[in-house]
Amino acid sequence: MKDLAYLQLWDAYGALLTDTQREICEKYYFYDLSLSEIAEEKGISKQAVSDALKTSRELLDFYEGKLHFNAQTQAYSRAVSFMMTDVTRALEAFKRLHPEYAGEMDGIIEKVTVGEEIDLDGKEE
Repeated sequence: MKDLAYLQLWDAYGALLTDTQREICEKYYFYDLSLSEIAEEKGISKQAVSDALKTSRELLDFYEGKLHFNAQTQAYSRAVSFMMTDVTRALEAFKRLHPEYAGEMDGIIEKVTVGEEIDLDGKEE
């Protein structure tokens, strides 16, 4: 991946780019094509591809600067990750204090770390 930051911004704001900008960004970032390869495929100059990428990056930066969606998403993901770590540690501690529930706790820990939904009434969703 050439630039993780722009891939994250792409996920958040890619739909706001023009069709041509999206296509060029996809070829560049996702398919790892060079500027020359993209230019040849599209029948345009290498400079036009470079300009389109530059404009796309500027737009993605502009949208993030105004909306902060990507930053909020990353902060939320970090917070959830920390919470899941805390939950797992609490379940492990409970398991040590109450070994009679070890099997049930292992099942819950597995679901928490794998990301399955848990129904507290005992039914999986």
